[in-house]
Amino acid sequence: MANRKSTVSRKTSETEIKIELNMDGTGEATIDTGIGFLDHMLNSFAKHGLFDLNVSVKGDLYVDSHHTIEDTGIALGMAIRKALGDKKGIKRYGSIFLPMDETLVLCAIDLSGRPYLVFDETFTVDQVGYFDTEMVREFFYAISYAAGMNLHLKQIHGSNNHHIIEATFKAFAKALDEASSYDIRINDVLSTKGSI
Repeated sequence: MANRKSTVSRKTSETEIKIELNMDGTGEATIDTGIGFLDHMLNSFAKHGLFDLNVSVKGDLYVDSHHTIEDTGIALGMAIRKALGDKKGIKRYGSIFLPMDETLVLCAIDLSGRPYLVFDETFTVDQVGYFDTEMVREFFYAISYAAGMNLHLKQIHGSNNHHIIEATFKAFAKALDEASSYDIRINDVLSTKGSI
């Protein structure tokens, strides 16, 4: 099967974003969002999901990090949806309990075409680096709606905010890799409706 690739360009008065995504990659990434911690998280996402990812973002960081993080989530969600195409032959569902030191995060995904986010995580600091922790939820909300996926994220254990966020990005990567992988037994789409 051919590599599933997409390119998304998104420009507003607040951000200018270009994303290139290969769902069938090897984990290579070139990331420049202007926010070091977000770069680190997107590199982790690419590496652990085995996605090739190029992200270039120019955002209004003189305001704060909100627009840059949220709009990057929107553009990444668009890229995922575009790369997956008609979703024929994919498993559709993916889930993982991902440990990182004292932290344990659950991620479950349904690539149903219906967006929904359930987010249950608690942060005890306002920022990690220049990344506002309240933006973790906004980032994944943006992805779930732009990609058309049902996404559940739950913190089971964890006290270190860096670990919680990083485990969340890695868990999302692993669950998405599973949900988007092919199963030779699935000839069409995994739905009684005939489309997802």
